[in-house]
Amino acid sequence: MEHQAKELAQFLLDKLEHTPPSARLLVGIAGIPASGKSTFAQILTDFVNATLIAQSTTPDRAILVGLDGWHLTRAELDAMPDPKLAHDRRGIHWTFDGPSYVAFVQSLRAPVASDTATITAPSFDHAIKDPTPDAVSISPSHRIVIIEGLYTFLSIEPWNQAGLLLDERWFIEVPFERAQSRLVKRHVLSNVAKDMDEAVWRAEENDMPNGKFLIANTLEPTRIIQSLDDPTLFN
Repeated sequence: MEHQAKELAQFLLDKLEHTPPSARLLVGIAGIPASGKSTFAQILTDFVNATLIAQSTTPDRAILVGLDGWHLTRAELDAMPDPKLAHDRRGIHWTFDGPSYVAFVQSLRAPVASDTATITAPSFDHAIKDPTPDAVSISPSHRIVIIEGLYTFLSIEPWNQAGLLLDERWFIEVPFERAQSRLVKRHVLSNVAKDMDEAVWRAEENDMPNGKFLIANTLEPTRIIQSLDDPTLFN
């Protein structure tokens, strides 16, 4: 997918040239679990920044933000009416702070100037399995903001309010069977599951249902990208 990322990085740079200097270019990248969206988004961001740095005619940069930062904390899941269900289904849309994500995207749409205040976003700390507030800083020079995650442009409230503000909505497409195979392997390698049986259960009972929900409830993408068979694409 590196070749695709390089081509699309140039597409974004060309589009940025036609974007008013007081505006940001917002790109959402979604896809079912294990479609490769996280890896693709990182490669894309790296290509954009490498080109901008090589040009050295502008302070503009791209920054990547992961939707995982808007996961509800484990304590918040514990406070739900059915804590076990909430933990078992962690990753479905209602285990995220949708309104906060919407407010973040809305803040990115405000006019930007050299003295514009820094906007912060959370990230997800896999060591503690909870979000870290204000972990990512979006400065005025970050003219391209790439947001990746399952629900970046979900079509239901309140998520659709954010999705409609995105300039680009890119969906990474992959067959469910291939994604599930990647997921099982990822769950075992990352110790999310203690063994293969638990990894299969997690993929079948949570990840794949989330993927089917996503496909049934997503805004129309501006571009569909085919996920290629790359052993590193497990996100």
